[in-house]
Amino acid sequence: MSSPQNPHNLIVIGGGAAGFFGAISAAEAGLQNILILERGPEILTKVRISGGGRCNVTHNCYEPRELVENYPRGVKSLIGAFHRFQPADTISWFADQGVALKVESDGRMFPTTDNSETIIIALTSAAQKNGIAWHTRCGVAEVRKINELFEVKTSKGQIYFTKSLLVATGGIRSEHARIPAEDLGHKLSDPVPSLFTFKIEDYRLHGLPGVSVPNALLRAGKIETQGPLLITHWGLSGPAALKASAWGARELSEIDYQFTLEINWTGSETPDSLERIFDEQRRKNGKRKVAKRSIIDGISHRLWQRLTETAGITEATTWANLTREQSSHLAYELAASKFKVTGKSLNKEEFVTCGGVLLDDLNLKTMESKSVPNLYFCGEVLDIDGITGGFNFQSAWTTGYLAGLAINERLHCISSEMV
Repeated sequence: MSSPQNPHNLIVIGGGAAGFFGAISAAEAGLQNILILERGPEILTKVRISGGGRCNVTHNCYEPRELVENYPRGVKSLIGAFHRFQPADTISWFADQGVALKVESDGRMFPTTDNSETIIIALTSAAQKNGIAWHTRCGVAEVRKINELFEVKTSKGQIYFTKSLLVATGGIRSEHARIPAEDLGHKLSDPVPSLFTFKIEDYRLHGLPGVSVPNALLRAGKIETQGPLLITHWGLSGPAALKASAWGARELSEIDYQFTLEINWTGSETPDSLERIFDEQRRKNGKRKVAKRSIIDGISHRLWQRLTETAGITEATTWANLTREQSSHLAYELAASKFKVTGKSLNKEEFVTCGGVLLDDLNLKTMESKSVPNLYFCGEVLDIDGITGGFNFQSAWTTGYLAGLAINERLHCISSEMV
């Protein structure tokens, strides 16, 4: 523990990606005597499970104005931040730690080892190299500012003092994550889930778990997203569904996740264009059975059979004797299927929270509180969240980096003034 006479230079509350990177950023800039307090039994837990245990470190996107379009909350606020630290800088930093990243076809970036432990080792090694200490099972129960110092009291009754405080408690859905910000007078926007999957009970999906399409188009009110879509035992998942849940996080929460979802399984065809494709099949392959083989790219045999069955097309129906009513029904099932969503189900790997510390209350160049000097925030505790694909980790690296640099610079300025 520290004392008012011998305080830490920096205490970080939260041992996740943002907290560790903020501490490392400050230390690499020259700051010493840094401590990370983690409530749970392990550090970097989300890093460990992200991407199925591979860790989706960042995304292959290097233009800040393009990058910010992947953040439902925080678009304008992040442009300047990404000009200072973006995916190229993330790649470079990990390369300096001996970790190479690879790009997958959808732009997601992973360590070439396909093992999240590679990222954890890089972060913990950098922290140890720079003299950063951390304690697990050390939740924070209360934070006060006394004169120029912060007093941090843990759930075990330990008391620490620090000149600067970096709050990186993660999503504010839990009370313990909100304590530091609220104790120091910061307002938080209401937390609601983001990046969740959809519960749908519909016979058209029964027996199809594991079936996917590469580029579905989803619509729900004003929400529209596109990408891979996966049928699950409980409904729908995959990037298209997760993106829809992120962009509509607040709206869907307000209607208790009860809404109608329109799916275009083809991604780009319309009912009219599909009717023309069907007419061509009538001319060229009239004797061929409709249900026998999918004629639309990306639509698997199992899904095609279910859609034709839904349209009232029997196994014996050929293209030549397909009725106009059946043709129209199939076209709409492919391009404008409507499903009743009855709730949400967590995507445990990528689950994040929409909501957090209000950005208007911070200096976004430094991540410092406008009302409490030497108080900083980074990561998911901020009212910033991205869609799936490495964007949430990138905002963690970026905001942690900016906070760490600013903390070191401010404390060194104070030290210089005292000399």
